[in-house]
Amino acid sequence: MNKQESAPLHLTLPNRLSYGLGGAVYAVMEAAYIMFVLLFYTQVLGLSGTATGIVLSLSLVWDAVSDPMVGSWSDRFKSRWGRRHPFMIYSTVPLGLGFIALFMPPDFVLGDQLWVAGWLLACSVWIRTALTFFSIPHYALVAEMTQDYHDRSALMGQRTAFMFLTTLLLPSTCLYFLFDEGAGGDGRFVASNYVTYGWLSALIVWITAAACIAGTWKYVSHGQIDPARQPSTPGFLGLWRDFLSTFRNRNFRNLLAYDLGATASYGITVALNIIFWTYFWQLPATETGLLLGISVLIAVPIAMIFLKTAGRRMPKHDIVKWAVVVMMLDLSWPYLLRWFDLIPDNGDPVIFAILVIQNAIFMSFFILRIVAIASLTADLTDEHEAETGLRQEGGFYAVLQFTSKLGGAVGPLYGGFALDLVGLQEGMRPGAVAQASLDALVWIGAAGIVPLMLIALFFCFRFSMTEGQLLQIQAVIARRRRDD
Repeated sequence: MNKQESAPLHLTLPNRLSYGLGGAVYAVMEAAYIMFVLLFYTQVLGLSGTATGIVLSLSLVWDAVSDPMVGSWSDRFKSRWGRRHPFMIYSTVPLGLGFIALFMPPDFVLGDQLWVAGWLLACSVWIRTALTFFSIPHYALVAEMTQDYHDRSALMGQRTAFMFLTTLLLPSTCLYFLFDEGAGGDGRFVASNYVTYGWLSALIVWITAAACIAGTWKYVSHGQIDPARQPSTPGFLGLWRDFLSTFRNRNFRNLLAYDLGATASYGITVALNIIFWTYFWQLPATETGLLLGISVLIAVPIAMIFLKTAGRRMPKHDIVKWAVVVMMLDLSWPYLLRWFDLIPDNGDPVIFAILVIQNAIFMSFFILRIVAIASLTADLTDEHEAETGLRQEGGFYAVLQFTSKLGGAVGPLYGGFALDLVGLQEGMRPGAVAQASLDALVWIGAAGIVPLMLIALFFCFRFSMTEGQLLQIQAVIARRRRDD
């Protein structure tokens, strides 16, 4: 073994938890953009839904372009702090500051659509760039921390658990305590509440990022690999060649096609969820907060238990297939019950219970899909090394993020267009929107979500990686290193 490379370290529970905390850093951004940005900029600041959707999609396109550059850069980076941790360290403070600016636009931009759109674009590009410098190296760490088929899933399970708990419990808690009904009315339409939310987001980023970096520090040496195994194509174009080289892997190409469809459908779902809960189901802010909190507290344990039991006997690609099928079916049944008059009117506790069940089922299987895909990607980096001799964990995860964010760009763009199409305008309150418009919004959402999920399901059958296959691949790599 090359003297620059360290023997594997035993993964303890604190190691898993500290790595998992990095998921919370990413989740703060997800929480903001899934739950509040569209509502804040359209219904509070008065930016049109179409303009908001275009701006958010542009920032996601930039994000998708920057991901491969950072991933390839971290693969070839050399320092006494390893390949990944320097990126994570220097991105943390700028990321937190971005959330403060996002929810506290200065007075000179308010009242002018162009200035508000420009501020949203600038803040979104800032936040997403800083997050890329943290999340891509953090993602890549999993392939360096362990080579075990199931341990990789366990690490990704911890990351995903923290990601979902933060993504949903943060807005859930804030909807209950910060955005509740007060002297100024519905807190979701009070601008000053969002200033507090921005500061809270920044504090959570700084605390969780610091804990993740400190807790994974002992793996710094694992990033200092034999230079012969690092990509070294010179120049800016070399970074792009490294990026494109990941597409040589057939399994990975099909996985990316699947993820593009799945992420695009999820993007539309989450972009419209807060609108559906507010206007179609007429949930007050406190109930929306409870819905998110209860759902995630049910979903995360279910997903983690599944990973420890059936997940150890079922190949990762099969988990993905079942997750897509269940999520697709789960999205429709509450709306079918409403249209066939099989459930009570809005305001009845039964409605809240139905939405909790639906959301908990959806999140449970979405968590399983995320864990399986992320863990599979770590396995495919081994397959890539066996084929090419190069370690490109950062490149692989950057490409995965690239397609995910391209897919995610569809959500706000489609959602903003849908809001304008049905006439949902600034300041409209629940109960003031015609039911025909809300029904049309549901159909518009379904028209975007269902075809994309069917595309994702098709590509699920075109990639695979079992534990036995991975062990054979790793044996090839080990023999090559001994021969060298």
